[in-house]
Amino acid sequence: MTATAQSNDMQPQAADIAVLAQHSLLTDIVNINGQQIVAVGERGHILLSQDGQNWLQSPVPVQANLNGVYFIDKQHGWAVGHDASILATQDGGASWQLQHYAPETDKPLFDVYFADSNSGIAVGAYGLFYRTEDGGETWQKEFHPEVLSEDDQAYLEEMKETDPDMYEVEQGAILPHFNRLFADGNVLYMVGEAGFAAKSIDNGTSWIRLEPFYNGSLFDITRTPQMALLAVGLRGHAFLSHDQGQSWQQITLNETATLNSAFSDDNGRLYLVGNAGTLLVSNDDGVSFTNVSLADGKAIVNGLLWRDELLLVTETGIKSIKQSELK
Repeated sequence: MTATAQSNDMQPQAADIAVLAQHSLLTDIVNINGQQIVAVGERGHILLSQDGQNWLQSPVPVQANLNGVYFIDKQHGWAVGHDASILATQDGGASWQLQHYAPETDKPLFDVYFADSNSGIAVGAYGLFYRTEDGGETWQKEFHPEVLSEDDQAYLEEMKETDPDMYEVEQGAILPHFNRLFADGNVLYMVGEAGFAAKSIDNGTSWIRLEPFYNGSLFDITRTPQMALLAVGLRGHAFLSHDQGQSWQQITLNETATLNSAFSDDNGRLYLVGNAGTLLVSNDDGVSFTNVSLADGKAIVNGLLWRDELLLVTETGIKSIKQSELK
């Protein structure tokens, strides 16, 4: 392959407008002020709906799989995904602009969060971490060794002094995957690979690693309706903390499928969703769960309650369940 051809192959290609986009793999979904829903997924698909039933695909300038979406208000939002892609909208998702695209990194971004319209971070595989202070006009890459063990930090410092080239290589591989961000007031939590969990009190400028409580990957962290912290991950593992993450207790679940996300609604219900159609519902803040998993066995990646319906994003698109059916 010539250098020119290689360069052309690295250029972003606009996502195809697909008739069946709402039935393709979707990975994240957000409710914008109760007025609109935005869902993102594979091949650059971004879908909008105002009723949870009818969906319109937005034109998107990249075909990368998208993993996370976040809106700071009803107009301004960001989506992130593979090829270190970061997209932004200023019109509620009707159109999107590509702010960052780095396929040469060969690393996906998994989540994005903005504290205000200017200050945001995007995180992903192998500790990939970008920050903006100008609404995404520019993004700066950051490296956060403070989340490593003391031994790994010492190893990196020695490598920096003795083998600078290898140090650069290790920077791109030694950190765990950063899978999900959760903003809890002024505290930011992050979970990821191999039991990684950390918190920040300065919008992600520095991180404090939480004491390990599980050696498998964690895919989400959130607050329960009664304000406990909840973390979920591989093989049906779920954990509650009632002391701001200082200690954790495992929830006993009769489920072994990986849990992808956890969320709650305004009615005090707590939901866990995961692979193999897993859908667990709790009415007692996570003490016990009712299994209402989907019979089709398709992975559920995330969801939210929209009016009287539970909207789920799955490997086969949008699925809706009447709240009355969950009782």
